Amino acid sequence: MPLVKPFSALIPAAHLQSSVVTRPLEYYSTGEARLIASENNYSFLHLISPALDHAYLRDMNQELIFRKIAENFDSFLNGNVLVPVNRPCFYIYQVTCNGFTQKGLWTLSDVQSYLDGSIKKHELTVERREKQLADYLHHTGLDANPVLITYHPVQAIDEVIAKYMLELPVIDFTFTDLTEHKVWLIDDQEAIDLISSEIEKIGAVYIADGHHRAAAMSKMDYFSTVFMNTDEIRVLQFNRLVRDLNGLTTVDFLSRLKDAFTLEKSQEPVDPDQLHRIGMYLDKQWYVLSPKPAAYDANDPVELLDVSILQHQLLGPVLGIDDPRTNARVTFEGGITPLSALQQMVDNGLYAVVFTLFAVSVEQIINVADANKTMPPKSTWIEPKFLVGMLTNYCI
Repeated sequence: MPLVKPFSALIPAAHLQSSVVTRPLEYYSTGEARLIASENNYSFLHLISPALDHAYLRDMNQELIFRKIAENFDSFLNGNVLVPVNRPCFYIYQVTCNGFTQKGLWTLSDVQSYLDGSIKKHELTVERREKQLADYLHHTGLDANPVLITYHPVQAIDEVIAKYMLELPVIDFTFTDLTEHKVWLIDDQEAIDLISSEIEKIGAVYIADGHHRAAAMSKMDYFSTVFMNTDEIRVLQFNRLVRDLNGLTTVDFLSRLKDAFTLEKSQEPVDPDQLHRIGMYLDKQWYVLSPKPAAYDANDPVELLDVSILQHQLLGPVLGIDDPRTNARVTFEGGITPLSALQQMVDNGLYAVVFTLFAVSVEQIINVADANKTMPPKSTWIEPKFLVGMLTNYCI
């Protein structure tokens, strides 16, 4: 099967575009999600978790919840809330956030290419989360949150995208967070064939974001993806906050760090601007941690990353966080969270220490994937984060 293929998407009706789409459920508190669902009958949240506004469903088994989702989906179709494009297309997706614009191709991708490694990954998945997503897809057939794929730029693909972006978009709205979203159709068979051919020539492409979603699709034939070349992807850092010092005093903790790091006090919050410069805020003082050369293997694409050095030289041996995927003492905050907010969490006593990291580059992600290795969890915060329900592949 080809790596990518066009599909007939379900899209929100023109007058409901900003009302239907939603952030993924995990981006909201339960209270926020319930308020949105109660005030907006068209929100895709009704197709994700109908228990939000139906109290009787909150303690029911999954079978009843999935049945309610099916009822809500039928009402969305019958009420023309979601409407089919009615012809196989590729789609150009553009998002603008805080003055930064990103664009790519929305397609379906071959699951077998993911399983055989042609679509390469760089992160491990958590089985529980993977199973939740797989169950949802199996019972609802609603593939409405794409996996982000990256690849090295291809001029022929860029030229097709530029040509079709001169036309009127079929989706054009501003979301509540002031991000701007546009979608254009590519329905000409010659253009579709050209894009498919050029993607096949690439050889290897890489999951930038959405490893759990990709893994959950493993029993399907195709899954929804957005292809953005490496020039379009934004990678921000994932910072770490730790609740306590593992029984150590501040003096003992700082002493333990000197085996693997040199420490320097900073009068300003530390937002690292280069590799091997790690920020730390502890007891109302910022520090710069510089890992010593013996603390990492510069020839290993994973071990040279600051997230790996921090885990292997500090979080694990000093703070006792051996598995950051399961240890509740560590919390991760994406690079969109201001340093002032992180500092406040420590000053308020919610956490004992925060570590700020230099962002992993797209090329480092590719190097890790090409080496068939995986990064520590929460190594990268990738932008864009997709809204759910903009383009839906109904796969039942």
